[in-house]
Amino acid sequence: MRKSTQKVEDSSPKLETISQKTLFNISEIEGKPVDVQFTLEDTSSNGGLLLLKEVDNQIGLIERLSRCITDIRHQSYVQHQIESLIGQRVMQIAAGYEDANDCNELRYDDIVKISAGSCRELASQPTMSRFENQPTRSEIYLMTKAFVDNFLASYSSEPEVIIVDCDDTAALTYGEQQLTLFNNYYGDNCYMPLHIYEGLSGKLISTILKPGRRSKSVNVFAILRRLIVYLRKQWPKTIIILRGDSHFCSKEYMDWSANQNDVEFITGLTGNSVLNKLAKTTIESAEKQYASTNKLMKVKRYHSFLYKASTWGLPQRVIVKVEVTSMGTNVRYITTSMHQIRAKQLYENGYCARGNAELRIKNHKTYLHSDRMSCQDFLANQMRLFMHSAAYVLIHTLQSEVLKATQYCTATMKTIQLKIIKIAARVKLFKTKIKIELPRDFPERALFENTLTMFAQLRI
Repeated sequence: MRKSTQKVEDSSPKLETISQKTLFNISEIEGKPVDVQFTLEDTSSNGGLLLLKEVDNQIGLIERLSRCITDIRHQSYVQHQIESLIGQRVMQIAAGYEDANDCNELRYDDIVKISAGSCRELASQPTMSRFENQPTRSEIYLMTKAFVDNFLASYSSEPEVIIVDCDDTAALTYGEQQLTLFNNYYGDNCYMPLHIYEGLSGKLISTILKPGRRSKSVNVFAILRRLIVYLRKQWPKTIIILRGDSHFCSKEYMDWSANQNDVEFITGLTGNSVLNKLAKTTIESAEKQYASTNKLMKVKRYHSFLYKASTWGLPQRVIVKVEVTSMGTNVRYITTSMHQIRAKQLYENGYCARGNAELRIKNHKTYLHSDRMSCQDFLANQMRLFMHSAAYVLIHTLQSEVLKATQYCTATMKTIQLKIIKIAARVKLFKTKIKIELPRDFPERALFENTLTMFAQLRI
């Protein structure tokens, strides 16, 4: 136990000054009694957040987001700056504490404090909840733009091609939040946040909270057009390809992209009687081939043709995939503006790869718990979604840039949390320095040594 005079300040919760009696007894070990006490000070179970802090120091995401919010509080009463509040919330989410209620206990965690850029006691739950409800609509827009700017800055040079992967998912609500709606498909009240990723790298471009219904194609087009126009200003030569399921098959986008340079699309297409008639020969041929194998081997056929729905301005290329198995005949359609690539290759290597976006949403939603929409105000819930998105960006950057040569380069974010972030650490605050002690023996010690050495070199 260090002397209190060595501390810059003591912001940890007051512990008993007298020795604590045994609270619990567990089974004896080699005849020795074992007692348990809650008396260990200056320790944290979130040592891996130090790596995320170094990642943020390199990309500046938290600072970028904090600049979007104007602090309207009376400064003489302010204890926690905007950047510290965002840093605290994002780091807690990254460590697996998705609820603002966790602020009450983690405000004293020295590693969380350091990761948030402070040595002082952090914000409590009421302070954090007030902060989540503070941003205005214009500030939310600036934060959306900040995520896109962070995405742009993640490239050292203009890429040859990017794929804009779009998909939405359900975030169930209690039914009383602003703009929450009943969704018949999910059978519950929900929001439908739109997730936008870059399909080749997995980088998050932005997340946009929407009411709990499928957006009309014209609304989806308005979002995507603004995004692509902004990307095009920064990258005039990049080929931009929109990829999504049939929900993102927008006649407005098709007509608009036809007049744009190097703007393409590949989306799902809902089948109908006209499409089935145009694909009839391919369907019958596949079924005959399956029957000729005595129904022992599945048959898969591809074919492409031009098709124009009554509402479309121009005919588009449609690819049909026919798969015949013991379960029956499965017919799927996609539509695309790309005519040079063969049907099978475009379907299997182009369209089917959009399944990776679902894995990224799983990381974002399931492992980082971004579906916690507990605020009543719609903008406050969008703010929450941004905090989870920032945690995704930091962990993804750590994984893709720092851990790319390790076994964690393809791991889920849950694995990153358990193996990398949840590391014990002891923090000692001295007058002239902060000393952090990590375990002498733990499986990822070599990884930490190499990573911290790399960050030290980057700061030189």
